Amino acid sequence: MSSSYIPRELRRRVAREGGYRCGYCLSAEKIVGMRMTIDHLIAKSLGGTTEEDNLWLACSACNGIKGNRISARDPETRETVPLFNPRTQRWDRHFEWSDAGTRVLGKTSIGRATASALQLNRSPLVESRRSWVKVGWHPPSD
Repeated sequence: MSSSYIPRELRRRVAREGGYRCGYCLSAEKIVGMRMTIDHLIAKSLGGTTEEDNLWLACSACNGIKGNRISARDPETRETVPLFNPRTQRWDRHFEWSDAGTRVLGKTSIGRATASALQLNRSPLVESRRSWVKVGWHPPSD
């Protein structure tokens, strides 16, 4: 997570483009009641810049867990692969929802590694999703 200054208009563009939801766990601001943070896809500590093409929305939990990581180990193949990039990759190519809509399942090495590394199925989030599913707010349809 970076404490870099991000101009207001750039924040607005990134938020609008990200659909006001976390690029990793897909939690929406309007459901969680908190603004998403701006994630440096490649952290400044690794040479990443505060430019639109290196920024995306993330919930504070995913952003904090991700830290400056850009890769992780696929729990199935044990290979180290890049983390999912929500700016350049389609979520549904790498992930799917469990039948109940409460758990993120990795479909690819990148999806599995990202789901594991960012703890996309952390207990409090799965419990929240269970409630969101009951009222028809989850999973996202797009």
